[in-house]
Amino acid sequence: MENKVYPESCRRARVISEHKGSYKVKNENGEFLAKVTGKQMFDALSREDYPAVGDWVTIDPSAGSGRAIIKEILPRKTVIKRTHKDRSRTGGKDETQIIATNIDVAFVVESVGRDYNLNRFERYFAIARDGGVKPAIIINKIDLISKEELNDIVTQIKERLPDVDIIQTSIVGNEGINELKKYIESDKTYCFLGSSGVGKSSLINKLFGENIIRTENISNSTGKGKHTTTNREMYFLPASPAGGGNGGIVIDNPGMREVGIADTIVGIDDLFDQISVLAKKCKYVDCTHVHEPGCEVLAMLKSGKLDQARYSNYIGLKNEAEHYKMNEFEKREKNRQFGKFIKKAKKELKDHGVRGY
Repeated sequence: MENKVYPESCRRARVISEHKGSYKVKNENGEFLAKVTGKQMFDALSREDYPAVGDWVTIDPSAGSGRAIIKEILPRKTVIKRTHKDRSRTGGKDETQIIATNIDVAFVVESVGRDYNLNRFERYFAIARDGGVKPAIIINKIDLISKEELNDIVTQIKERLPDVDIIQTSIVGNEGINELKKYIESDKTYCFLGSSGVGKSSLINKLFGENIIRTENISNSTGKGKHTTTNREMYFLPASPAGGGNGGIVIDNPGMREVGIADTIVGIDDLFDQISVLAKKCKYVDCTHVHEPGCEVLAMLKSGKLDQARYSNYIGLKNEAEHYKMNEFEKREKNRQFGKFIKKAKKELKDHGVRGY
């Protein structure tokens, strides 16, 4: 990246929230309401070229009145992104959405009961690892089940996802809250991910010891709360040794009904490392591990040494990532062909003496 020279007034800041084209940024001088320049919008090829919560940016606050201009997005250390349907457009096309950037740990939160799903854990882990982020699990609302049922869930998770950090929590009786506080380290950033109603905002409120995020009452019959988080927002935890807290930064996210896999093939291979190792021994280099003879993955599946559910989820995620990759290639090809068309049209207009070309 080329070195750019900005006025002395330009400073480094971090994006802590986004609100309809405006961004709240924070640095040692306070908070500013910031916008990107018209040139940045013109140059942007996709949503990934815009600021996201967690980004470090260069701002010019010289406009005053708590306002600033974002001059540049600094290189991202890590990024979590997904594909989702853009329901505001006809046809609901898949688009890549950045969830958060410069994250150290992604807490994947699931509540016991109807929300609990092993495949969903793997889906979140794939997008986290692909972006260079360490995933960890929070099993929430454990007061709703017995100790025996909880132990069974933990065993299932460890069989599918060995060596993963698991924190068991409930805001009823503050179970596991101190453990969660001790897990969070000063100057590191943690992102809470999960479906609507799993209790992400309530857990963050417990970390603060006060209700800084509005939540609805939890149903005693279902253990579900009404989802109220609508924007991603960053919060700065106070260091409170007496309460077991070390400080740290947390990001609350709206609940996600769909966690589409983007170009996360690397993350999938990393997550399913057992299958990736087996795949290297297959007879064919381009083996899909579905029907080919000489497939080592299918041989292990048939022998019972490879879990059927884990294999099925791997194939599903891999196909989804390949489908996205193909669509992206097709989009780039269309853009390239359109660019050639525009260039040819301009040349013909110029050859015919049309002014301006």
